Amino acid sequence: MADMRLVVAGAAGRMGRMLVQAIQANEELVLAGALERKGSPALGQDIGTLAGLGPLGISITDDPLSALAHADGVIDFTAPQATLELAAIAAQARIVHVIGTTGLSAEDLKAIDAAGRHAVIIRSGNMSLGVNLLAGLVRRTAKALGIEYDIEIVDMHHRMKVDAPSGTALMLGEAAAEGRGISLQDHSDRGRDGITGARKPGDIGFAALRGGTVIGDHTVTFAGPGERIELSHRAEDRSLFARGALRAALWGRGRQPSVYSMADVLGLDEA
Repeated sequence: MADMRLVVAGAAGRMGRMLVQAIQANEELVLAGALERKGSPALGQDIGTLAGLGPLGISITDDPLSALAHADGVIDFTAPQATLELAAIAAQARIVHVIGTTGLSAEDLKAIDAAGRHAVIIRSGNMSLGVNLLAGLVRRTAKALGIEYDIEIVDMHHRMKVDAPSGTALMLGEAAAEGRGISLQDHSDRGRDGITGARKPGDIGFAALRGGTVIGDHTVTFAGPGERIELSHRAEDRSLFARGALRAALWGRGRQPSVYSMADVLGLDEA
């Protein structure tokens, strides 16, 4: 099979540049294009030069239609509005769309599900192997423990992160809710300030810390009578997200259109 041709969305950003570097280092992949938002100061620049690789002859563009016209897939760590536009184009082109974008609303997810009728979409709040293993452990622990164990999820990220809770924290919350057989939307406590009253039994609590240059720390605490169980993951290198995204793209090539998760990519037990 020929090398897989990938377009990187948000290519001028930190994650985008790392994805470009990872694609260039992967013998099964070819960089087919680089996308940025309209008005970006990086438009027109050679993405190879911007990524510290030297010129690659690929200029950064704000035209996704032309960029995806001759691609097999797109890697997307951008923003909700851009992700929805790319999902629609990926559906038209019948290509692989790997989504690492966070902050997606329920309506956004419905639109992505609709696009998944024609495109192979792999979406995850976190592309790392470790975090997806953690989600499986959270699901199993929540299923094993009773409602007397309160579930609290804390995430810490760098000061520039714009959404809270993080996409990973919400993914872990969904895993806990699935383990309990409940809806996260109906049992989510995302803010406490002042006199809030006693904790509501069965709720899944979230707290977000922001500061410094922290890549991403996540801890899920099960606080029960006389004991606490803590499950944690700490990201030490952003390249792990790039590696996971490229693995997802390669896995998705040739699959039937649908919306998949990293658990599907990694063959993890969803039970």
